[in-house]
Amino acid sequence: MATFVYKALSGQGKSQEGTIEAATSEEAISRIKAQGYYPTSVREQRGGKKAEDPTKVKKKKKGGGITIGGVSNKQLTAFTRQLSTLQDAGLPLLRSLQILEEQQKSGKLKAVLQEVCESVEGGTSLSDSMAKHPSAFDKLYTKMVAAGEVGGVLDVILQRLSDFMEKAERLKRKVLGAMVYPSVVIVVAVGIVMFIMVFIIPKFSEIFKEFGVTMPGLTLFLVNSSRWLAGMNPGQTIPGALYVVFAPVLGFIFWKIVRKAPPGRMITDRVVMFIPLIGGLVKKTTIARFTRTLGTLINAGVPILEAITITKETCGNAVFEKALGKVHDSIREGETFAAPLRESKTCDSLVVNMIDVGEETGDMDSMLLKIADNYDDEVDNAVGALVKLIEPLLVLFLGVVVGGIVVAMFLPLLSIIEKLSSGGK
Repeated sequence: MATFVYKALSGQGKSQEGTIEAATSEEAISRIKAQGYYPTSVREQRGGKKAEDPTKVKKKKKGGGITIGGVSNKQLTAFTRQLSTLQDAGLPLLRSLQILEEQQKSGKLKAVLQEVCESVEGGTSLSDSMAKHPSAFDKLYTKMVAAGEVGGVLDVILQRLSDFMEKAERLKRKVLGAMVYPSVVIVVAVGIVMFIMVFIIPKFSEIFKEFGVTMPGLTLFLVNSSRWLAGMNPGQTIPGALYVVFAPVLGFIFWKIVRKAPPGRMITDRVVMFIPLIGGLVKKTTIARFTRTLGTLINAGVPILEAITITKETCGNAVFEKALGKVHDSIREGETFAAPLRESKTCDSLVVNMIDVGEETGDMDSMLLKIADNYDDEVDNAVGALVKLIEPLLVLFLGVVVGGIVVAMFLPLLSIIEKLSSGGK
């Protein structure tokens, strides 16, 4: 019998060390697993020489290169799903992480997983190792992993987390996908109108001057606008077309700067919620997000106050952050969840009533997830209705713009035709 020195992880992901007597390394591994541990390193204690560890995946040397870019939601979701599958299959945590790290292409996630593997191998828990990399694993992610480690159900929590991430990404894609069509149409329409204004209208203007036609007010306005866009006015140094092109970019930058300050975020979020058509969609999307986040956290075993704090920080809307802050204070003082939420008037009465029922029945997590599923469907319907409404509005807008240009150019042409006709008699 030989003595083997081993390192292993418990079901909660905590590091364990010790020695065990066995005839072979395979027998030592079997005995360690029989004790409820997952061996990460097993070596024979023999004359100062270390036997090869059959459980350990040989690590590649870390490259010194700089990784560019971040970790996409798609990458993180796939990694979470794969890690859940490996844990459910009974593989040791470190071995699972090393396998997934080897499979990753060079990039941010691979570099992060290399450091996570080293940290876990050194005895740090998975959640603490991931918390060192907030650019890849946010607070919501690490807290759910921590809850899974404490409860010994890491594979189940990872499965729920991957489901949550997939549904959140699906909802985001629906909203962004609905904005693609109108955005493309508007950009193309603006480009065509700018071309007409800068290159076509000036030629008509020269023709009108040659014939000495008195231009109506609409035509004069169009010609003056064309001259401004082309930079043809006396003393004008910058073409107006540049203002039109860069105004959205500057507006976006200004929006981002304003939102960096808490008062700016509160004002802009509140204003957006009152915009017709858009406000209702934003509100429904935020409710779906915060109820799914909170329901998932509570279902994972995260304490209610901590779950609300995490949800508040990840809901993405300052108005709802303020409402959840009041909910947090209310629960901490021993009061209800529903009352401050009702007073904030951020959620519909249906949401508040369902949460109230969840509190009374002790089934808050299930009720929150049902609300999220319901609002996911409402967002889907709202997005479809918005797209159907935007199409005729865009057609009407383009009709008015193009029709206005045609009428403005046609009126002086009538005068020219009358002059030619009278001159020919």
